[in-house]
Amino acid sequence: QVQLVESGGGSVQAGGSLRLSCTAPGFTSNNCAMDWFRQAAGKQREWVSSIGTDGSTNYAASTKGRFTISKDKAKGTMYLQMNSLKPEDTAMYSCTACGYWGQGTQVTVSS
Repeated sequence: QVQLVESGGGSVQAGGSLRLSCTAPGFTSNNCAMDWFRQAAGKQREWVSSIGTDGSTNYAASTKGRFTISKDKAKGTMYLQMNSLKPEDTAMYSCTACGYWGQGTQVTVSS
């Protein structure tokens, strides 16, 4: 069973930054687009951002201009740089690629 691994979550104050990472041990994710999703407590899962195999990127309106998705193909690792964080960004962030998911990393933003 392939499972992606997220890291980099934590607790920050509003206006702060975090960088999330997503790796795929033993699995080559370079042939698939990769996405970040998040789910806040009591809410439905929400798509955050994606990066295509050609490096093209897309963002949810709520994160555009504050979040940056990138990928190091050599390492097979995807990143999500999150700046100007807001309390409403508080959620469990998960990555997905080729139909596989990670367990998520918690991001908590306090006001």
